[in-house]
Amino acid sequence: MAEKDAVEARTVDKVLDSTLDSVDSAEKAVLREAQRLWFDDDDLHKIGMSVRESMVNAVVHGNRYSARKKVRLTISQTPDRLVVVIADEGAGFDVGSLPDPLADENLLSPSGRGLMIMRAFMDEVQIRTRAPRGTEVKMVKYVAKASS
Repeated sequence: MAEKDAVEARTVDKVLDSTLDSVDSAEKAVLREAQRLWFDDDDLHKIGMSVRESMVNAVVHGNRYSARKKVRLTISQTPDRLVVVIADEGAGFDVGSLPDPLADENLLSPSGRGLMIMRAFMDEVQIRTRAPRGTEVKMVKYVAKASS
């Protein structure tokens, strides 16, 4: 247990291109940091899936693959939590307008599934509009809740 207590707070910032290669890069960077916090394999999978979903949303829906637009990834950790912030430079969207992916009429539609996955797999998910434009997704996974 002494090793687990030795984790120091740190933050990693990356500016990524609006490409699907950046999705892989972001997932690898986040999982590298998550492993330092001793998350188990199940939680590492959940964190990785959440990061992938958020990054795909940022690249595809937010920035629309624009070479001029970037995705900012911030990974912060303290001994008790991992915080991942993914921000795009797109036009933004209204979270309330997303269809319920579990409604019968939407079961075969991919819209809204990524957000549902993020909310199911992470302890906290916050979405906000950035100024002057863009969307920011903040996801938190607590170490204390990692085994639940």
